[in-house]
Amino acid sequence: MSSIRQLVSQTAIYGLSSIVGRFLNYLLVPLYTYTFSAGEYGVVSEFYAYAGFFAVLLAFGLETGYFRFRQRPEFAEQQVYGCSLGFLLLSSLLFLAGIVIYRQPLSDWLQYPDHPEYVVSFAAILALDAVSALPFARLRAENRPWRFAGIKMTEILLTIALNLAFLLLCPELVKLWPQLGEYYQPQQAVSYIFYANLIASACKLLLLMPQFRAINFDLRRPVLAPILRYSLPMVVIGFAGMINEMLDRAILKVLLPYDLATNLKMLGIYGACYKLSILMTLFVQAFRYAGEPFFFSYAGRADAKAAYALVMRYFVIAGMGIFLLVTLYIDFFKYFIGEEYRQGLAVVPVLLLANLCLGIYVNLSVWYKLSDRTGLGAWVAIAGAVITVVLNICWIPQWGYLGSAWATLACYGFMVLASWGLGRCYYPVPYPLLRIGFYVLFGLGLYAANHYLIRQQGWDVWLSASACLLSYWLVVLVLDIAPLLRRRAA
Repeated sequence: MSSIRQLVSQTAIYGLSSIVGRFLNYLLVPLYTYTFSAGEYGVVSEFYAYAGFFAVLLAFGLETGYFRFRQRPEFAEQQVYGCSLGFLLLSSLLFLAGIVIYRQPLSDWLQYPDHPEYVVSFAAILALDAVSALPFARLRAENRPWRFAGIKMTEILLTIALNLAFLLLCPELVKLWPQLGEYYQPQQAVSYIFYANLIASACKLLLLMPQFRAINFDLRRPVLAPILRYSLPMVVIGFAGMINEMLDRAILKVLLPYDLATNLKMLGIYGACYKLSILMTLFVQAFRYAGEPFFFSYAGRADAKAAYALVMRYFVIAGMGIFLLVTLYIDFFKYFIGEEYRQGLAVVPVLLLANLCLGIYVNLSVWYKLSDRTGLGAWVAIAGAVITVVLNICWIPQWGYLGSAWATLACYGFMVLASWGLGRCYYPVPYPLLRIGFYVLFGLGLYAANHYLIRQQGWDVWLSASACLLSYWLVVLVLDIAPLLRRRAA
């Protein structure tokens, strides 16, 4: 139980850095959506979608490999870390060099021939973030969440400050001193968003420099080969996960049945509304940061499977609470995006459920990580990616970005079922399925009841939302929190 309490506390710390930091970063969404047209914001959404894919490829799954091999008796922790970090440094440099050489052909292919700086700046961001991934993993493994959170927060605050400077302060300075227009061009505002991210990523790596001290970058085959054999299937899993998470924003521009300008506008609307599911995304991300080291460190204990089942139970309870918070109070959250973008609000409940399913899948993935069946886990992710691709191709031309949202939910729903079924064969965990199913159905019922009370019974929007949310947490209190407190008191 003490280990679970540590998991909860570290999830809270990681979540604090993610939620507070991302919330501050999230405040840039109103800046973008009230400043840029939907088409211009579509450019930003598209490139950040591409970034997700390459972030997975350039990390080579070595974060998970490091967690697994650092505890193996035949390898020293310093040896595993140095080997993995050296490989990431070399591969990231080669990637960046290749992009710089072929920047113009790539820009032409992406239909941004006048902006090769988009491609170069994003390649540099990706290279810096890839090298930073393993030092962050080591901080997690060493149970140093506060340093982890501090560096993350610094990066985010710097990104925000630079965005405000580039998009608000610099245009005003150019008006006062026109000669500054030689150095700052307001019509290139989208580029400055990328530059802000690049500078922040570079500063983040500087703050992680202590994690590079006294490191022997040993790339000998006896060390590197087994780590890569374990880790590379994680690339497939992660890449498939990015297909599930990011493909919609990467291909909407191509599959929507309109002209390029309209397609970019639709992409911008979808990307902005996707941001409204950010609370669920942050919750899943914070849990992933704390959960992966916990799963590996707890493996082998007699009560490990019971602990994993308990973690899943409370994860679903918290996740459905987030779903209800955002969907019931959507009339508040919608003001975080410009009015032009609010026509896409129908995707928000679907995306929240999809991300909840992703979090459940993260919990279930313990079966292939602890049984060393990452290859089999990769097939689940590949199957999910195939579903995502097929459904997006079929549904986007018919239903637009709403089809993308439903494709994401269908994919993650399939992955949950497949992972649960395989887990029963290779690493059975006694998950409380009835209790989990009850909370999911109860939450969906309250969501439907809120619509009924407002539209059919004429209830005030805020009164109905508050009544439904309070009902959910009262049931949680009676069924789960109160019994837990009684057991602890006994």
